[in-house]
Amino acid sequence: MKKDVRKVVIAGNWKMNMTPSEAVKAVKETAALTAGKNGCDVVLCVPFVDIAVAVEAAKGTNVKIGAQNVHFEAKGAFTGEISASMLLEAGAEYVIIGHSERRQYFGETDETVNKRTKAALAAGLKVILCLGEVLEERQAGITAEIVSMQTKLDLADISAEDLKNVIIAYEPVWAIGTGLTATPDQAEEVCAIIRNVVCGLYGCEAAEGLTIQYGGSMNEGNAAELLSKVNVDGGLIGGASLVPEKFAKIVDAAQA
Repeated sequence: MKKDVRKVVIAGNWKMNMTPSEAVKAVKETAALTAGKNGCDVVLCVPFVDIAVAVEAAKGTNVKIGAQNVHFEAKGAFTGEISASMLLEAGAEYVIIGHSERRQYFGETDETVNKRTKAALAAGLKVILCLGEVLEERQAGITAEIVSMQTKLDLADISAEDLKNVIIAYEPVWAIGTGLTATPDQAEEVCAIIRNVVCGLYGCEAAEGLTIQYGGSMNEGNAAELLSKVNVDGGLIGGASLVPEKFAKIVDAAQA
């Protein structure tokens, strides 16, 4: 972390978990456990049906609410999709775009990630933009090439001003839901590669101000070591975010 030049963000991704009644309880518990811990921003990205009740439960607390996906069109015949204006009116402040599960199971591509990112930013949402390599790519030694390409494609035609509302989450796909975690040195190396690419695209001042999270099975046990790295500015937390006590310990680790 480098708190003197960029914001640290600990964000939870609940994925397809928590009914609205469960969400209210979890948000309130998380808010109580993280109250007064201002060393980082705290975000919970919840299923669409939970957004409105989560926003209400988070009122007056330091917890911000986000969504897990958004469509690139404002309206139309896109059954099952959610527009940016819908998310805003429901009270969401953030949205995750390009999560590895969206890419793996639902046909998300760098092109559609870019289109969704543009739509979200145009509407005034803050974007958590996910990218990362699969196991075969890491084993082939092409991690740097893959994440560099994704960064360039996903940010194509996004202005330097809009970049201020983007967080990049480095997610080694081989570490999502597997219990495997990149070592702190591996996480630092790739986050630094991403920052260097952004430097080439937008200038190094913009790159230095960009929050880059690590998003591969960060938990209460490994968070402190991962967050000790200069280029790791927070975490996108999966399973641990469903347990307020565990999530709060990750927030604690970000207070240093």
